[in-house]
Amino acid sequence: MATSTSLRGSSSRSTMLAAALLLFLSTSAVAQLDVGYYSKTCPHVEEIVRQEMLGILKEAPTLAGPFLRLHFHDCFVRGCDASVLIDSTDVTNNPAEKDAPPNKSLRGFGAVQRVKDRLQSACPNTVSCADVLALMARDAVVLAGGPTWPVALGRRDGRVSIANETNQLPPPTSNFTRLSKMFAAKGLDAKDIVVLSGGHTLGTARCVSFTDRLYNFTGANNPSDVDPSLDAAYMDKLKSHCRSLADNTTLAEMDPGSFLTFDAGYYRLVAKRRGVLHSDSALLEHPTTRAYVERQATGLFASEFFRDFAESMVKMGNIGVLTGSQGEIRSKCYAVNK
Repeated sequence: MATSTSLRGSSSRSTMLAAALLLFLSTSAVAQLDVGYYSKTCPHVEEIVRQEMLGILKEAPTLAGPFLRLHFHDCFVRGCDASVLIDSTDVTNNPAEKDAPPNKSLRGFGAVQRVKDRLQSACPNTVSCADVLALMARDAVVLAGGPTWPVALGRRDGRVSIANETNQLPPPTSNFTRLSKMFAAKGLDAKDIVVLSGGHTLGTARCVSFTDRLYNFTGANNPSDVDPSLDAAYMDKLKSHCRSLADNTTLAEMDPGSFLTFDAGYYRLVAKRRGVLHSDSALLEHPTTRAYVERQATGLFASEFFRDFAESMVKMGNIGVLTGSQGEIRSKCYAVNK
């Protein structure tokens, strides 16, 4: 028995040491990021990205939300290393992240390459695709009327992208317990969950990501099998828009009437039980996130949300970054260098 206890203690210490080492390595990498990282090698990087973003969003204003989502989906798998942008070399036998089910609805890949091409012309093989994504996400929010934040630069691009690893992405069906565990694994807490969920004020969701709430909540597959946590009047409205359980093409606005503008309106919807996704409704399950939703739902503290969102985006943008000699600077965001 004494030997068993000793072994358990040794195992526990090893786990703690491994976690401490991981934290040290992560902190070390983040310390190498710098807002002025390209000040000598590509001094106009932010200006170039902003100019391109102005043109892109003028042509396709609905891409603001997808750019934010691309950055989120990138950072939650292998860290913010632009692995989400890599094309599969063999979709059947070796699919990349972008061909995994959670990423099938991602948009904006061509626009990311457009920005990268412009930077390649100005500063060849200098600015990483990971930094391009981070800057584009920030500018998408700003140009939609949201807050700005300093983007520390110097991320390197990863050389690996594996579809199965997208199981690290919180699915839209998540309850709060699951959200909490998956965000905690990336160093993000309950406040980050509720604040980053506020990004749903931009963009749309495919009906199939929430139609089980309308038609098949418990698996009974009958018209009365609905999610009781969803406002009944709003459910009827969603049903008139998403007409079947398997509707994989119709898009629903996450913040109806305001989905192109970054504001705090999302929280008013969630407080009224009108959040589109399970994960939106899940914010009402925990006292911390529920209190934040209710405070923002008053409409009196939008500036506070803007500040919090900026802070959480900085935290998210630092997840698992590659720096120094790690990774590479891809010349094409959709393919690793040869």
